[in-house]
Amino acid sequence: MDKIFQIIRQEKKRQRDQLHLIPSENYTSAAVIKAVGSILMNKYAEGQAGKRYYQGNQYVDEIEWLARDRAKKLFKVAHVNVQSYSGSPANSAAEMAILNPGDTLMGLALASGGHLTHGHPKITFSGKYFNSVQYTVGKDGWLNYEAIMKLAKKSKPKLIICGTTAYPRILNWKKFRKIADAVDAYLMADIAHIAGLVAGGAHPSPSPWVEVITTTTHKTLRGPRGAMIMVTERGLKKDPQLPDKIDRAVFPGLQGGPHMHTIAGIAVALREAQSKQFKIYAKQIVRNAKALAKEFKQKGYQLVSGGTDNHLLLIDLRNKGVNGVVAAWALEYAGIILNYNSVPFDTNPPFYPSGVRLGTPILTTRGMKEKEMIKVAGWIDQAIKLVKDEQMPAEAKKRAKFLVEFKKRVKKNKELAEIKQTVAKFARKWQ
Repeated sequence: MDKIFQIIRQEKKRQRDQLHLIPSENYTSAAVIKAVGSILMNKYAEGQAGKRYYQGNQYVDEIEWLARDRAKKLFKVAHVNVQSYSGSPANSAAEMAILNPGDTLMGLALASGGHLTHGHPKITFSGKYFNSVQYTVGKDGWLNYEAIMKLAKKSKPKLIICGTTAYPRILNWKKFRKIADAVDAYLMADIAHIAGLVAGGAHPSPSPWVEVITTTTHKTLRGPRGAMIMVTERGLKKDPQLPDKIDRAVFPGLQGGPHMHTIAGIAVALREAQSKQFKIYAKQIVRNAKALAKEFKQKGYQLVSGGTDNHLLLIDLRNKGVNGVVAAWALEYAGIILNYNSVPFDTNPPFYPSGVRLGTPILTTRGMKEKEMIKVAGWIDQAIKLVKDEQMPAEAKKRAKFLVEFKKRVKKNKELAEIKQTVAKFARKWQ
């Protein structure tokens, strides 16, 4: 057996035996995996369905049409492009279609829970080629729509992006629409994290309020690693050429041939998301996240914004005397996977932030409900207590050395090892 397949088997065991709480990850169905692993990966299909630059595309055209039609029906939009390789290129293509270099783009700052492609300054495509203006959350961790309106009127952006990667509250599309209308801006919703919640009715849809919607197709939507760009009826009325502009921005603007095996997997996932079972699943994700939030609050943890309305929680660990990196490494050794994350107004650098981010999509996929969340919160709390006195040195070089030494100590921690064994037995029951 090739070494690669041995490693894949090890990864499969890891995914089975650990508890996964990274909110941007999920398990796809066997049908999605079968489609993505199919012979469709052999086919080049540059261009749009029905208008390719290669021969032999009659069947992949049918697949792409199906994916587009299913997305249009599920999200109630006028046009869908399913060819973007992932979320960042999808956002870049949408920005390219709407903006010219130097135009003003307004998005949520990374430190407040936004994404790099929402205009993060200097180092990103969106920050380099456009005049980036960033809005933030308030001290309470909530979006302040009055402050966003004030900033929009001052900066007059051509495009406003409303979307998050670490914001645990429902987004008020109507208020964002009012802000965009006040400055005659395009409004784009990046629903990468909440697409499954929108599809399942567990989060309000942005479709009536925005011109463009972008999303990844994994995370809560439970599909393969791909992306979609959608134009709404409102977007079509604002600019009838917008669908063509977006299609051209994807190809040939940013990429070559689409990955037809991924598009097939997207089509399968979109069909699954139309089911009654998926709607039940989406609502359970939120109930599980709220149950986790309740447990952590009872244990004295500080939750950014005080709780959650969606699939994720952002926890500020400063009152627990532990750094986010230390907590994440210790929890991984205990068989619990989440990610360290900056919190709003964090005084620590991004590589050594004060918080952790966790979510419930995978645990819910495995069939867990509120009573299991109580156990999960207990194990996380127990692991953090075991390492809470570990202090991260101030200097960067010392931090790196500290982490090496810390990982060695963690591996010898018998109590963390006991949690790991318990977690593995528990996780196997829920595969």
